[in-house]
Amino acid sequence: MQQNRSQVTERDGLFELEAGSDVLDSPRYNHDMAPTKVRERTWNKWHITALWVGMSICVPTYTLGGVLTAYFGLSVGEALLAILFANIIVLIPLTLNAFPGTKYGIPFPVLLRSSFGILGSNVPCLIRALVACGWFGIQTMFGGLAIHLFLGSIFDGWKSLGGTGEVIGFMVFWALNLWVVIRGAESIKWLETLSAPLLVAVGIGLLVWAMPNVSMTELLAIPPKRPEGASVVSYFAAGLTAMVGFWATLSLNIPDFSRYAKSQKDQILGQIFGLPLTMFLFASLGVIMTAASVKLVGVTVSDPVTLIGHIQSPVWVAVAMALIIIATLSTNTAANIVSPTNDFQNIAPKVINRTKAVLLTGLVGLLLMGHELLKKLGLIVSDVSLETVYSNWLLGYSSLLGPIAGIMVVDYFLIKKQQLDLAGLYRDDVYPAWNRAGFLAFGVPVVLTLLSLGSDAFSWFYSYGWFTGSALGGIIYYGLCVMRAQPSAVKTAV
Repeated sequence: MQQNRSQVTERDGLFELEAGSDVLDSPRYNHDMAPTKVRERTWNKWHITALWVGMSICVPTYTLGGVLTAYFGLSVGEALLAILFANIIVLIPLTLNAFPGTKYGIPFPVLLRSSFGILGSNVPCLIRALVACGWFGIQTMFGGLAIHLFLGSIFDGWKSLGGTGEVIGFMVFWALNLWVVIRGAESIKWLETLSAPLLVAVGIGLLVWAMPNVSMTELLAIPPKRPEGASVVSYFAAGLTAMVGFWATLSLNIPDFSRYAKSQKDQILGQIFGLPLTMFLFASLGVIMTAASVKLVGVTVSDPVTLIGHIQSPVWVAVAMALIIIATLSTNTAANIVSPTNDFQNIAPKVINRTKAVLLTGLVGLLLMGHELLKKLGLIVSDVSLETVYSNWLLGYSSLLGPIAGIMVVDYFLIKKQQLDLAGLYRDDVYPAWNRAGFLAFGVPVVLTLLSLGSDAFSWFYSYGWFTGSALGGIIYYGLCVMRAQPSAVKTAV
């Protein structure tokens, strides 16, 4: 017989919901969005480490050093330091926002119901989802190119397809990504655990290939592309903000993964082991490989897929492309599909299940890449490059997402004091439909960021957007909650 009221139990600091009719019949609940059971929290620190290795070793990481030197005026040494420092910094919101996911087993959209309201949570969710769908499209483009080059190394006739072959590769890779996520979290865990050692092997192999053709001393001595005599501080800070922005998305939706962690210790250690060093080493590899590419293949090539495509041995090209396909698949499924899948479900959980949300994510990603795909098919001509879009996003979206990160941390640790009404997050009678404090705290930094674009005096507010946005958003949210004497919005704390 089904119980009427939901029950919450606690085991070793992990909370579990035994859903009753009050939750099961709620329009805010479905099975995929439900809190994970304690028995389902099977990811230890090495699984989480593998998750970050799998997400960090990807084509965009490889190109980060080039982005910082070309667009942000940093030297090679400064660029690599910015990448290392940024990933140490971003560990703070990642770890803090992972806490409620591990404790309560809830995904990112459900956690946002506490700070933005039951219905209001959809606004930041959809902002996050749109960014993820864009990245999904970009990564799928790289994966499709790898499939095209893989098939071209096996079948001579495939090379003649050119851009059409790349589009076919895109669609194959697109479908493969959706299939993995539809199969569920265990499928993603298995993929990340399998891919992590393979990706490390690829990195070592590329390094062995490149090192005889590059002088590290000469590479580090290359002068930065900024005005002579200009202070490094402002350039370094802007580059640092952009690199923090690289994982600004995951610093929000990390509960989508930490809800499967065995303990807080596992999620903390897994992130520390897996993120900063992997990002630094693979970005360093990208700098070295780009510098060595002139001697290796005769031209400067800034992405590994195209570089390996220049290798004359079909066998090595096929092997390398197969590994890059795995690398891009492991990144794309975890970093760019899981979040929008949960975000889209949050709109109407009773109507949109995981399968429908995955397909919706795929459709939006496909539409966002429509311009690039039509270019490859020769149907349109355009000067807009994927690289330009990619580099401009880093600063822009980090400025938009920073306030959300600050609000989430302040709400959970300072306002709610790590106590949430687990059943209430799935009903309409505990938390407000729209939390005005959350929207004001989000809106003010975003408006100031937009205004700073037209002011030389306040351009720093945009350049350091993630830091200014997250700090100001958190401070405003805390102030509003205290002034209104807002209680924790929990009727029965658990």
